[in-house]
Amino acid sequence: MSDEPIVIAAALCRSFEGLYLKPYLCPAAVPTIGYGTTAYENGVRVTLADPPITKERAEELLMHELNTACLPRVLKLCDNLDSWGPGSVAAIVDFVYNLGSGNLASSTLRKRILADDKDGAKTELKRWVRGGGRVLPGLVRRRDAEVAIMGD
Repeated sequence: MSDEPIVIAAALCRSFEGLYLKPYLCPAAVPTIGYGTTAYENGVRVTLADPPITKERAEELLMHELNTACLPRVLKLCDNLDSWGPGSVAAIVDFVYNLGSGNLASSTLRKRILADDKDGAKTELKRWVRGGGRVLPGLVRRRDAEVAIMGD
């Protein structure tokens, strides 16, 4: 597989996560840094006491997570997805970066992907827009962007 899905997914992550060089609590109350990083390469969780990082370090953390965790999990859970093209792979990688592979594993979204039902997968993606029991406009925009890059 080419690097194109990672390049596309990274652009989505940067756009929707934003860049924070100091640790902060995300909307789910999880300590986070950089472009939505919650753990370092060695598995140690981010804490609010961690020192600030550089933009370059944030980029390293993002690319590490996408390349070593998100993409491999997506391809393992959805072994037919690579035939859908790089935009579709990137969309699901971004979904996993945002919401975790556990949510993909147990989802109807995954069932639609495995059934080779792209339209159904797009519909399912658009349902993942809630946080704290309410619809979050940022998640609506993110899911819309993911669906858009999936193409026809």
